[in-house]
Amino acid sequence: MKKNRLFISAFLSVIAVLITCKYGECESTCFTCHEKAAFEGPVIHRPLFADQCNACHNPHVAKHKGLLQKQQPEICFSCHTDESTSFTSGIVHKPVSEGKCLSCHSPHTSNTKGLLIKKATDLCFSCHESISTEYKYSHQPFKKGDCSACHEPHNSENMLLLKNESDDLCVKCHTKSSVKSAHRNFPSEVRNCLSCHHPHGSSRKALVRNELHQPYEDKECDTCHAEGKISSQTCLECHEEITEQFQKTHSHMLYGRQNSCAICHSPHAGNTTKLLRGNLAGACRSCHEYTFQRHTEKLYTHNQVGECHKCHALHGADSPAMLAGDGNTICEQCHATQGQFTHPIGDKVLDPRTKMPMSCVTCHDPKGTDYKYQLKLSGQKALCVQCHHY
Repeated sequence: MKKNRLFISAFLSVIAVLITCKYGECESTCFTCHEKAAFEGPVIHRPLFADQCNACHNPHVAKHKGLLQKQQPEICFSCHTDESTSFTSGIVHKPVSEGKCLSCHSPHTSNTKGLLIKKATDLCFSCHESISTEYKYSHQPFKKGDCSACHEPHNSENMLLLKNESDDLCVKCHTKSSVKSAHRNFPSEVRNCLSCHHPHGSSRKALVRNELHQPYEDKECDTCHAEGKISSQTCLECHEEITEQFQKTHSHMLYGRQNSCAICHSPHAGNTTKLLRGNLAGACRSCHEYTFQRHTEKLYTHNQVGECHKCHALHGADSPAMLAGDGNTICEQCHATQGQFTHPIGDKVLDPRTKMPMSCVTCHDPKGTDYKYQLKLSGQKALCVQCHHY
């Protein structure tokens, strides 16, 4: 009995030493099998530095791969408790919203501050492949690969994950006095920087965007500004072909409120000939944030998120939701066989609830749902009994 107590006491003493010893001061049991050199580096995760592998791993058996105590992100948030709340507010970076901490961070060691798996530039561009990396003239933070100079990596109140609204962010480096002197004879306070300048780079000096609005390029400001405030009607005087589209039953024309055109288009310069403010998805998202959130939060979503123009008329249409056709012809562009074998649809089949013709979008919601096939309700019963009462 006494021998047993002595054995247990000695065993517990060894365990205590293994738990409390500092990294490099003792040989952890783990490193008798796992090569220690593989866990060394300039930046070391704190539990590893403290030689506390068991903070994340179970040494015997676990339900999760790698013998982890919990799955990510729960295991990360067990220490990073403040972030578990703060990372849920505003616009959340996709890897964060999906709980994939390890898509950016190493759990053990790294050569980069923040335990990043690569240097920040390479890490960002591994996902954001569509962003050009080479410009004739580059913004200095972008050229240095310092994305975090302007962007938050986890979440932000700004749609582009900016650290602040664009103008406020710009004047942190470009003082108001220097901006004013660079825009001599500008008739009002200089603002809305991104209306003319690209934040990453351009083929033009001063990072002016590549595609210029004709009056701006010709320095004929009075073409638009002669009467002061610029309305949608000012734009339509040149772009007459858009007038008919705005006169549809459903349109993006906000009569009397503000210049509807300037919500999506830059009046001075853009990245493409359409002079959109950013890319198409960004222009749409600036107003339809809830729709984009559904795409990320729901279990079943349409796979063409961001390509809004493939289904919607961008200026106006007679169909609800500004569809560029009825709810059948739009879907049949991709789902060619659905019009051949399907639930009865068309003008002769009316929805008993609305008395409107049945179409694909009567039962399906392409913006995202929690039901298979993007059904609005469960196809087991709940959806069917909306019309087929029992």
